[in-house]
Amino acid sequence: MTPDPNKTARELLAFYWEAGVDTPMGEAPVDRFAGDKSPETVRPMVRDATPSPFGRSLPSGRPSAGPVGRAPHHEAGENPHPEERSAGSRLEGRGASLGVAPPSPDIAAMAAREAVKDIRTLEELRAALDAFEGCALKATAKQLVFADGNPKAKVMFVGEAPGRDEDIEGLPFVGRSGKLLDRMLAAIGLDRTKVYIANIIPWRPPGNRTPTPQESQICLPFIQRQIELADPDILVCLGGPSAQTLLGIKDGITKTRGRWFTYDTGTREIRAMPTFHPAFLLRSPLQKRLAWRDFLAIKKALAG
Repeated sequence: MTPDPNKTARELLAFYWEAGVDTPMGEAPVDRFAGDKSPETVRPMVRDATPSPFGRSLPSGRPSAGPVGRAPHHEAGENPHPEERSAGSRLEGRGASLGVAPPSPDIAAMAAREAVKDIRTLEELRAALDAFEGCALKATAKQLVFADGNPKAKVMFVGEAPGRDEDIEGLPFVGRSGKLLDRMLAAIGLDRTKVYIANIIPWRPPGNRTPTPQESQICLPFIQRQIELADPDILVCLGGPSAQTLLGIKDGITKTRGRWFTYDTGTREIRAMPTFHPAFLLRSPLQKRLAWRDFLAIKKALAG
């Protein structure tokens, strides 16, 4: 049976998209081993000037490729599934942003701090994130993944970044690891009406790769203000990256899980505990016994 060339092309395009390859370098393929080519052969998709989200123009050029990611903490147990039909349309929809140089991490982080400075409600914070253009992950994600649950709850859970299912539904922790988190909450008498759930980064990294430290620092002012506005009594950091970013600790999750730390919002101090990310527990089920101890400690603290 002769393969359908159109289907093969769609599958290849979907594979590249899920792997995070979303920026064409030119309108024609180039043999990089054939020596130098004339300028007419390669026509990079760049603009003369790029409007900056901060009110001034940035130099022309294309965004540099990010580092190859390691196995992510956020939804590592969930393998991405290419979507043949939608991959082409998603790339086409991103066409306006191809070749746009993102602001430097320092400028973007400064803009994030400025954006949250006068925010007084979670609704305003969500609107500010929707309007924020300083994080390049926004261009490759389907939508913003802001939060789920009850913002008035006594306990708040914060992960690292959304995965594929979260990107589709626009809610944190709805994939396999999210279902495990629901079961863990139910084991101590909680559900999503009694907790508040968010991530440090509200946009899915391409291919579920691990977010870079720069991306985490850019988004940090937003999650810090989100925690301050939700004002929980207990903050639970799901996974090492969340604990390290929010609590400023350098030890890994194995050493820090189950221990109480202090998170300072600037207006009050909140008890905080790191524990294993549910995605890690899917890969290492023997560690569930330690996570169970952590959740029992959380239950005791809530009752106290």
